[in-house]
Amino acid sequence: MADPKLLTVILNYKTPDMTLRSVSAARQAMEGITGEIIVVDNDSQDGSFEAIAAHVQDQGWDKDNRVRVIQSGHNGGFGAGNNVGIRAGLSDGMRPDYVYILNSDAFPAENAIGLLLEHLETTPQAGFAGSYIHGEDGDPHLTSFRFPSITSEFVGGIRLGVVTRLFANRLVRIPIPPETRPVGWTAGASLMMRQSVLDEIGLFDEQFFLYFEETDLCRRAALAGYRTDYVRPSEVMHIGSASTGMKTWSRVPNYWFDSRLHYFVKNHGRFYAAGATCVHLTGGFLHWLRCLITRKDSGVPPHFLRTLAWHDLSACFRAPTRKATHDSTSKPVIGE
Repeated sequence: MADPKLLTVILNYKTPDMTLRSVSAARQAMEGITGEIIVVDNDSQDGSFEAIAAHVQDQGWDKDNRVRVIQSGHNGGFGAGNNVGIRAGLSDGMRPDYVYILNSDAFPAENAIGLLLEHLETTPQAGFAGSYIHGEDGDPHLTSFRFPSITSEFVGGIRLGVVTRLFANRLVRIPIPPETRPVGWTAGASLMMRQSVLDEIGLFDEQFFLYFEETDLCRRAALAGYRTDYVRPSEVMHIGSASTGMKTWSRVPNYWFDSRLHYFVKNHGRFYAAGATCVHLTGGFLHWLRCLITRKDSGVPPHFLRTLAWHDLSACFRAPTRKATHDSTSKPVIGE
C-alpha cells in the first residue's frame, strides 16, 4: 500500500524570518513522510516573497520540490490564503491524501505532524485533527472548543460564575483535554485535514477575512459526519498574533465583528444571529452594571458592546454581499 501523501501549507504575511523558522521546523517534522511544503506569501508587498524564495533556494530546500514558495496575488485573509496553497496541490499534479495547515508563527515538535497523520490514518471517523498548542514559555494555549451558540453568547457576555457553572456544557471553551478526544473545532494554527473531506465540503469560506473560518470549516465537516479530534500527543509551539498584533489591540477590529456575524447568519440564519447578539448585549450590560457597582474592572475591551450593537444593527440595513473585499495594506492576516 502506498504511503499517504501530505501537503503542508504555511501562510506568510510580512514575517519572513519567522516563516522560515516555521518551514525549518516543519521540514524536520516531515522527515520520513511523503509530501511537500508550500509557502504562500499573502501579498505582503514588503520583500517577504523574494526573501523566503531566496533562502529556500540557498538552503536547497527546493530540491525535488520539497519546499515551494508561491504568491497569492491578493490578501483575501487567512482562509483565502490557505486556499491558494491547497488548490496549488502537489508539484506533480497529484492530489494529496491530507492537507496540513501550519501558522507561520507555529513550530511543530519533531513527531507532531507524524502523530496527526497517524491518527487520521487509523481513525476513519475523524476528518480533521489538531494539535496541543503551547507558548514559548511552555504555557498551554486553549485550542479545544465547542461551536458558538445563543447560550454561549449570553454566558460569555454576563461573565457570572453561577451562570458559567449552570451552562458549563454549553461554553465554547473546553478545558484542555489530557488525552486525545473529539471536540467541536480547534485552532487553525496546526490542523490536518483529509483531502477527501475537503473535496466533499469545500475549502475555507473566503467571506471570513480572519477568525471563525476554522470554526465554520469544522462545523461543515461535523454536519457531513466527520469528527474533529484534538490529538494531545502532537505538540506545537505557537507564538501567536505575530501578524495580527492581537496582543496589543486597543479595540477589537471590525473584521472580527464581520466574521462573527457572518458565522451566525450563515450557519443559523438572521433571526438566530440577531438573538445571539441581543443576549450577548443583555449579558454584557448586566456584567458592566455589576462591575460599575462593585468598582471592578470589567475585563471587556474598550467600546466592545457599543461596537457590537452598532455593527450588527447597521448590518441589517446593508445589502448582503457574496464576497467581502479587504484592503491588504490595512489589515493583517496570520496568527490568532
